[in-house]
Amino acid sequence: QIIGVPTSFQSKILCQKYNIFLRDTQDCAVLDLAVDGADEVDPDLNVIKGGGAAQTREKIVAAMAKQFVVIVDESKLVPRLNYAFPVPLEIIPSALGFIQEQIKLLGGLGTLRMGVRKDGPVVTDNGQFILDVQFKPGSDLRKIDQKLHQTPGIVETGLFYDMTAMVLVGSAADMKVKKLVKGS
Repeated sequence: QIIGVPTSFQSKILCQKYNIFLRDTQDCAVLDLAVDGADEVDPDLNVIKGGGAAQTREKIVAAMAKQFVVIVDESKLVPRLNYAFPVPLEIIPSALGFIQEQIKLLGGLGTLRMGVRKDGPVVTDNGQFILDVQFKPGSDLRKIDQKLHQTPGIVETGLFYDMTAMVLVGSAADMKVKKLVKGS
């Protein structure tokens, strides 16, 4: 039996549309498999997620899973993370100014993500803001990620290091799927 654990309101609606039985994350401790997309994938299968503003819940589900599989198209494969897509941070709204200053000290530039077809910033399903951050090329993002996790007001980052077991890459050109496995 397949049981879905949605990471956003949108994915919950989609699962319900196709009659997939659902459970909430708080009712689960371990999942056999988590499958999701990504905004960027580097050669070591580390990923950036958060284009849909659900990276905190997505990271929780990925951490709960025995195996985390990412499905992307070829355009998401990049030589390094933060290549074309910013690092999304889920932040507590009242910490915005403080966090933007901390980002500058780390060599980045943070932009508050604004809503489309709505006034004001994007608000996550957790009630937080998303700050999209571009760091200088060559920045040690793994080290920066550790510092971001120590910054009060940052709930979670969209950097997923050492979590992905496999990446499936689809190609519209020849309708093939390429399987990338860590260490191969």
